[in-house]
Amino acid sequence: MLTWVMYDIVKDKIRNKVSKCCEQAGIYRVQYSVFLGEISRTKCKELSCQIEELINPEIDRVYIFPMCNEDFKSCQLLGQAFDPALITDEIKAFFL
Repeated sequence: MLTWVMYDIVKDKIRNKVSKCCEQAGIYRVQYSVFLGEISRTKCKELSCQIEELINPEIDRVYIFPMCNEDFKSCQLLGQAFDPALITDEIKAFFL
């Protein structure tokens, strides 16, 4: 399933660890604190548990949104939707 992960994490060290978890789960950075990719429900749950262990729930925020392909196709991208320096061919394929 397509999954978005978005976060606002105060400490750089924790933010970097969360970023690595996302990359290891096989999802791709589309903006500095936003990842998108196709992962299984099991992998999504594992990622959620890993991130939960890392963050401080008092000050950090992480949003994990599963999205069906039909809903994803109806998304509107306005302006510079993705940072061109970060986007990969894998992400471009989602929009073609």
